[in-house]
Amino acid sequence: MSAVRVVPHGVYSTIFGVVYLGLMTNALLLVGCLPLVVLLVATDPAHSWPLIAVAVALCAPTLAAAYTVFRGNAAGETSVIRLFLRGWREVWRRSLVLGGLVSLAVTVILVDVRFFSASPWAVVVIPVFAVLAVISVSVGVVGLVAVAEEPHARVLTVVRVSAYFLARRWYLTVVSLVVLVAQVVLFTSLPAIAIGITAAPALYLVWANSRYTLRPALHTQDVAVA
Repeated sequence: MSAVRVVPHGVYSTIFGVVYLGLMTNALLLVGCLPLVVLLVATDPAHSWPLIAVAVALCAPTLAAAYTVFRGNAAGETSVIRLFLRGWREVWRRSLVLGGLVSLAVTVILVDVRFFSASPWAVVVIPVFAVLAVISVSVGVVGLVAVAEEPHARVLTVVRVSAYFLARRWYLTVVSLVVLVAQVVLFTSLPAIAIGITAAPALYLVWANSRYTLRPALHTQDVAVA
């Protein structure tokens, strides 16, 4: 007779903890980013883009709070809601400023792209604007993780440090951007899956990549405290 293999109780606890972390984080992300979700689902982005730009900035504290949840969970804490609320209180001001700056920069760039699209200079100018938009988004992606890791860091210092280290480890940020683009594409076709299942895993990967990118600054405390 073959021996019955008993699965240790700790395995079930780990699986349950991971599932709980993902589902609860997804629920909190939905609540925190509800204005953005409603605008994307119920309106035409071509006409509602000014409101979407504002909603993206307002969503930044929720993303930073989710990164705080991941950090706390990695340290052994298990209360997702408590971690999220604590993180949101710590980071909402600086993450909102950072999100606003990135949203404003990308909006101005896209407006300029539309302005120059019919110009003879479009072939030269538009690629430059595209690169600037990618850099702005990349700084925002890494910067929100920096704010979550160092809640008292000055925003300008976060921007400077994030830009420096993402340039050194750009390949990690490229992976993060690909994951985020895939998440956006999934949202356009299957919003329930994107919000309810894949949002937390995608952001966890972004957090892990960005945290590794920033590791030299975090370890040496180069992210200055205000």
